[in-house]
Amino acid sequence: MYNFGVVMTDEEKELLNTFEARLRHLIYLHDELKRENADLKQALAHEEEEHQRTQEAYKELERQYTDLKTATTISLNGSDVKETKLRLSKLVREVDKCIALLNE
Repeated sequence: MYNFGVVMTDEEKELLNTFEARLRHLIYLHDELKRENADLKQALAHEEEEHQRTQEAYKELERQYTDLKTATTISLNGSDVKETKLRLSKLVREVDKCIALLNE
């Protein structure tokens, strides 16, 4: 500490020490929050990437569903109706699962 010709009382020294300790603690907390913020930003970026991949998978499944729906409408035979309904039901379940994942 610099004195600058001023004599400090014991009480003033104690106050200064307390202030310095609190300031150091605040700086420490600030650094901790900066680290936490960086971690959260990284986690958010990862989740956004995951969301984008899920969106793309959903769009692809939706396209496949539409294509299959069109194809089965065009080529329905009497014997294929039951099998086609089963396939469509399976695709609808897959799409529903994707929608449920997107809604989480």
